[in-house]
Amino acid sequence: MRVAGRNAKIVFFITLGVCMVALAITLNVSWIMLHWRQAAPMFLGVIFFSFIIVGLVLNTIYLVREIRRNEQQDSFLNAMTHELKTPIASIRLYLQTIERRDLDEAQRRQFCRIMIEDTDRLLGTVEQVLKAGEVRHGSNRQSWSEVDFSGVVRGCVELARLRHHLPPEAIRFGMAPPGEVTILGCVEELRTAVGNLLDNAVKYSGEIKEVTVDLLTPSMDTVLLQVHDRGMGVVPADLKRIFRRFYRTRASLISQVKGTGLGLFIVRSVARSHGGDAYAESRGEGPGSTFTIRLPRVYRV
Repeated sequence: MRVAGRNAKIVFFITLGVCMVALAITLNVSWIMLHWRQAAPMFLGVIFFSFIIVGLVLNTIYLVREIRRNEQQDSFLNAMTHELKTPIASIRLYLQTIERRDLDEAQRRQFCRIMIEDTDRLLGTVEQVLKAGEVRHGSNRQSWSEVDFSGVVRGCVELARLRHHLPPEAIRFGMAPPGEVTILGCVEELRTAVGNLLDNAVKYSGEIKEVTVDLLTPSMDTVLLQVHDRGMGVVPADLKRIFRRFYRTRASLISQVKGTGLGLFIVRSVARSHGGDAYAESRGEGPGSTFTIRLPRVYRV
């Protein structure tokens, strides 16, 4: 219903803009026909109506973008509400159970473990929102140092397996990563970017998790991190949009995949602040996706 309402608003404003532009063009042509023998009035009229036409076009574009931006922010707020409310409700329920019932030690340990997992989920959501605010202001280069990116990727792969309770074959290296790949940057930001990329691949992989990680050095001054999944895929129109802040694909909303729409925005922001970039490849919905981070490499002879 919300998508239909948003589309109806967009169609309305586009139609209104087109009608107003058509009316302005008609008046402009009429003015030219009436004053074609008078150079000064004709020239001034053309300039005046041109400004009106340009203003109408820009206003229509602005309104459509605002509608889309508001829709993305609404989706973000709904996702954040769910991401915060669900673990809080779970923690409250287990605390009430512990308070009201006599539980044996095994049950207490189990409830405590579940509550710790819920608090980790809460902390992860809050940290992602805070990180999204930080990366908008750029990276502090004063804290940069030489980082073994290969070690960062290995550590993030291990952490993703533990976090999502996956066996080693669920997230594996396509080929053995290089022994050491040195880049200049902030190790915490790089860990966040790589972790978000892996979490994104796991979330959108569906029931069967098959994520392949490749760390490549195509040249002496470039390093590529590629994460392949066999999930729902991305339609061509969304390949660039998914890196926008708050943006979530229609397929992810239909599939009710949890998320805030900030993960890939953080990935690209970190990559660009380090002199690189991030991009996605997919043949459409179904065959999976490949997400790539490109970074400049510190090469020593």
